[in-house]
Amino acid sequence: MTALATPEFEKANEKNKRRQGVLLALPAYLYLVLFFAVPLGIVVVYSFATRTSTGATELSGWNLDSYGRLGDEVVRTILFRSLWLAILTTAICFVVAYPFSYFLATRKPLTRNLMLVGVLIPFWSNFLVRNYAWRVLLGNDGPVSQLTEAVGLGETRILFTPVAVVLGLVYGFLPFMILPMYAAIERMDWSLIEASRDLGATGWQTFRNVTFPLSRPGVTAGSILVFIPSLGAFVTPEILGGGRTTLLGSFIVSQFLTARNWPAGAAVSTVLMIVMLIATISYFRSGGRTL
Repeated sequence: MTALATPEFEKANEKNKRRQGVLLALPAYLYLVLFFAVPLGIVVVYSFATRTSTGATELSGWNLDSYGRLGDEVVRTILFRSLWLAILTTAICFVVAYPFSYFLATRKPLTRNLMLVGVLIPFWSNFLVRNYAWRVLLGNDGPVSQLTEAVGLGETRILFTPVAVVLGLVYGFLPFMILPMYAAIERMDWSLIEASRDLGATGWQTFRNVTFPLSRPGVTAGSILVFIPSLGAFVTPEILGGGRTTLLGSFIVSQFLTARNWPAGAAVSTVLMIVMLIATISYFRSGGRTL
């Protein structure tokens, strides 16, 4: 005998499903709390701590001195440099990734799959190894410099410059721009594009009024996925910048390990996390859920 679908029965069934969902997600929640929320909370707490004259950190006597130091000229310079390079990296990735993603989405399944494998191949090797490979390529005696010398342009000095850092960041994060763009473009309603052309719109008008708005969730997602890690990058600036192009990631590490100024490093880390949180919220508010 089957139970009647009364409102009470449906309510109890819905409550049971929610309970099962919570139990299934409980291990993931515990993992995020222990290894994500708790460490972030510790960093926030240390940002209000006091650094003594001996370099020790005291959690008593909380203050905002570390946040006040964020207005120092050195910190402002590093912040603006990090923002500029992160924005430049995101812009270059967008310019390169959008036409590639569009081309990828319009290929036959076999060609598309092969090209997707090509996009994912860099992930088959360690990120640190790939950065050292770029260091070899861009070195004064590397292939790039040898090529420019062979054509009569002289020795090329790219390594340990902001150009080298941007090249490394673009190479490292380009797949994170391509994949969300490809997913958005591949899911577009292509009948709308055909209708636009049938109504007499030019290719540019169709792209501006139909194609790009439909692919905007992928553009937003890719931009966030590139901008956030570029802003806090540490490995690439250290290896390809040679310590001459100090970004926020390198500055935070130096405050913790070299200067032993944990409150200052924690304050910069907290501000960086807030910026990332704002960027993520902006993504969801701009329609990121539709991707």
